Order: sequence, then C-alpha cells, then structure tokens
Amino acid sequence: MSVNGKKVLHMDRNSYYGGESASITPLEDLYKRFNLPGSPPESMGRGRDWNVDLIPKFLMANGQLVKMLLYTEVTRYLDFKVIEGSFVYKGGKIYKVPSTEAEALASSLMGLFEKRRFRKFLVYVANFDENDARTFEGVDPKKTTMRDVYKKFDLGQDVIDFTGHALALYRTDDYLDQPCHETINRIKLYSESLARYGKSPYLYPLYGLGELPQGFARLSAIYGGTYMLNKPIEEIVIENGKVVGVKSEGEVARCKQLICDPSYVSDRVTKVGQVIRVICILSHPIKNTNDANSCQIIIPQNQVNRKSDIYVCMISSAHNVAAQGKYIAIVSTTVETADPEREIKPALDLLEPIEQKFVSISDLFAPTDLGTESQIFISRTYDATTHFETTCDDIKDIYKRMMGSDFDFEEMKRKKNDIYGEEEQQ
Repeated sequence: MSVNGKKVLHMDRNSYYGGESASITPLEDLYKRFNLPGSPPESMGRGRDWNVDLIPKFLMANGQLVKMLLYTEVTRYLDFKVIEGSFVYKGGKIYKVPSTEAEALASSLMGLFEKRRFRKFLVYVANFDENDARTFEGVDPKKTTMRDVYKKFDLGQDVIDFTGHALALYRTDDYLDQPCHETINRIKLYSESLARYGKSPYLYPLYGLGELPQGFARLSAIYGGTYMLNKPIEEIVIENGKVVGVKSEGEVARCKQLICDPSYVSDRVTKVGQVIRVICILSHPIKNTNDANSCQIIIPQNQVNRKSDIYVCMISSAHNVAAQGKYIAIVSTTVETADPEREIKPALDLLEPIEQKFVSISDLFAPTDLGTESQIFISRTYDATTHFETTCDDIKDIYKRMMGSDFDFEEMKRKKNDIYGEEEQQ
C-alpha cells in the first residue's frame, strides 16, 4: 500500500512486531506469556539467545511469500536457511519424503512396483501444462477428480496419503473429489521449490519469523509509512456505516480504509474452528531424522484416524532461535475433539524426551463480510498449516477487496522502480 502511494499508519497494541505470529524473545518472556511459574532453568542457556515463534510456518522456496519478498525487496533485511528435510509418518514410524528420483527408488516408503507407478505419476505431473492439451493424457483438469487421477496411475492408499498430504500439503482428504488441476499445481510447486535447494522445499529466516513483519515495517517506512507499537486501540470510529478513524489514547487517527486482524473486531468475525499448538523445547534432534538441525514432519490424517493432519516443525540453534544444542519443535493441528492434547499425542511421542512444553489452543476466526461497505478489511486467523501459502491467499484477497483488482507483482515492481528512479535523480 505504501508503494501504491497510500498513506499508511500501522498501529499495534503489542510492544513487538507481528501480532499473533510474533517471535518471543528473551525466553523469560515466553515463560511469562504462558504463565509458567519461575524462570527458565540454567540448562536452557541465555534467555536472549532464544526467538520462539508463536505460530510455526515455513516458506515454500518457490511459493507466493518468497515472490512477495523478492518483488518488494524485503529480502534485503532477511537471511534464510534451507530446512534440512521433510518427513512423513506411516505406521508409527517416520520416513523421509523422497527429494530426488534416486531417493524415491531407495525409499522404504513404497514397494518396488509402487515406486515405478509413482515415478510415472511424477513424470506426468512435471510435464503437465494447463495450456497444452497434449500433456493431459485424457485427463480434463477442470473436471477429472484427483481420485480418478490416482486411479489412472494405480497408486495405493499409502502413496495417495503421502502425495496428498506431504507433497500437495492438503490438511484433509476433501481435495480427492475436486478437479485435479489445483492438486497437480500444488505438487508442481513442491517439486519446483525442492529443485531450488535440494534438501527440502522449505526456507526459514534466521532469528525467527518475527523478522518478516520487521522487514515489511522497514520497507514501508522508506515509502513514508508510520509504525506505532504499544498503541492501545480504544475504538474504531464509524460514521454512516463506514470507517472514518481509530481512537487511541483520546486521539482519533482518521482514515478511509482499515485493515486489522480478528482480535480488534470481535463483532465482525465468526468462529470457524480451533487450532492447538504445542511449543516443545528439546535437547536432542528428533529420532530418525538423520540428526537434522531442522525438519518438518507431516502425520497424515488417515494414519491416526483423524479428519485433519498433524504437523511438526523443528528448528534449532542453527537458525539463531535457540541456545546452543537446543531444539524447538512445534506441533500443530486443527482441533477435532474435547481433548485436544490427546489428539496430538502421536506427534509428542516422536519428540520424547521433552524438556519443556508450552500449550496454546486458539480460536480460528473469519470475517463475516467482505468489508466493501464499511471499508474495514479483516484478515483470517492463521491456520494449522506449516507454510505461508494460505496466508498469502488471504493477503491477496484483502488486497483485491480493497483495491478492486488483483495484486499484480509486475505492476508493483514497475511502480517501485519509478519511485527509486525519482529518488536517485533527486
């Protein structure tokens, strides 16, 4: 919005950037936030060596957020590291998600004949081009369901589980009966992201996810954006059904449009579910991950008789988010029963022994209207997925509702170059 020439004022009731998805530092603050008695034991090292994400997410190397960061050039404020491996849970054990053809052939995830069929399927996906009917092989991308595509390649249930949940990154099996083009594009995104760095398709910023909002704040400031932390919001001022300002500490900042998260407008959102997240501090890498400093584990729903997947994200001192020799594993899933902690037991069992746990159960909210009347544009709550693709969809949706047109990366690049060009001339 700053790049688009709008005047942007960003107010936050918190003393830190990032709202719900902040990184908490030092470790003492995390203990306070979760109301744990006492302070961290000495074995946890220096408190300031910790940057603990409240909401775990990785970036797909070829995904939308990386494109946004590159186009906006927020990347100049960030350094990334590749996540060392992606794993999938099957029959109580974890297996590496094959990242190369050689790995796929050597993997014990599938039998020999299954491997051949899976390879054929991957070759088909790689060659698939929505604009070239010759690559369809009798499949109609807008009509044929993904269930039928799996049938065409004669893939078994275990391979379907791992493909839909570890490659296409669906949280549930609803996708099976939908047109296949979306799933094929998701698997392509996974493969292209993987091809960039080899170990896994995921990236993670050094010093934690809190660096992302800080990077955007700095860039916005270059274009005249103003940031105010520690700014309590007393009231959203509305006249004739439209937002005209925000009241804080007795003053009103006037505005034509307002963007906020659901916590600021409880009367304009509806609850659509819950997520449980458990931050676990470990003194060891997760077993059977080849002693990786970072990894993702996906537990597909069918493996544990659930409707949605369970995710584990692990990072460590290698990312400047924990003290030397310490690991942070964050488990998350969509809540399905009255006993959420029991639901994630299969994931916690993989992490044993756990030194310290921080448990949070959050409500998920979605806006009840598009905001076109009131000009109040509300984001959705962060879901249980471990990547930013759904968040980016939400950001682009808000942009479209505000501006009346799709977010255009190329257009943004041109505008930015124009502004930089003018600055240089001056």
